[in-house]
Amino acid sequence: MKLVFLGTRGKIEARRPRHRRHSSLLVSYRRRRVMIDAGEDWLGRWDDVAPHRIVLTHAHPDHAWGLQAGTPCPVHAPPPVWDAIDAYPIAPEDRHLLRPREPVEIEGMVFEAFPVAHSVRAPAVGYRITAGRARVFYVPDVVHIHEREAALRGVDLYIGDGAALDRALVRRQADALIGHAAVATQLTWCEKEGVPEAIITHCGSPIVEGDERTLGARLRRWGRERGVVARFAYDGLERVLR
Repeated sequence: MKLVFLGTRGKIEARRPRHRRHSSLLVSYRRRRVMIDAGEDWLGRWDDVAPHRIVLTHAHPDHAWGLQAGTPCPVHAPPPVWDAIDAYPIAPEDRHLLRPREPVEIEGMVFEAFPVAHSVRAPAVGYRITAGRARVFYVPDVVHIHEREAALRGVDLYIGDGAALDRALVRRQADALIGHAAVATQLTWCEKEGVPEAIITHCGSPIVEGDERTLGARLRRWGRERGVVARFAYDGLERVLR
């Protein structure tokens, strides 16, 4: 399994050379390419990626609005995402449902959607992705993973939410928690579930505008304290899992 971080920026105004586009991950296996999320930064930029399939985590602008003019390939998404983007010019034969906790093979890889707390208006999921012996969990926006033990069991790499560093951005709405868990908290999840490595994407302003060396050193220290190898993603970062 090969991972390429196509974009690593959250829904923020700040933009830097290493964080230019909204967070998106290209997952490749045996020459087949699946793009996860396509925010408004990706509108009309499909030639740069040429995905065989697109998978969506939720319907926020920085994750789904790149599809407003249509799509170059079939799209897979949970029911609430399709409800939100129903008016997009995507052909019926290119619309595929991903139901929670139902593993589906997509381009030779298995995707399993796990509901997570993040937004009431745009319900989100994280994806457990398996290709060969490699397992990854990708969740760019998250407050809480409802079935965390099952989601992270046997995972080689956790790819998580970089909107908040050591203090969560969380509030309560309609008896639900919404927002973003702190990076430090997500590393503790990895420690508890035995995940050895974490890469943080969907970076917020403190990361994009901050001092890269200082923040990177802090993240690595938090990881060492929890037995997790941790680093920040940047646009173009590649990681191969075997």
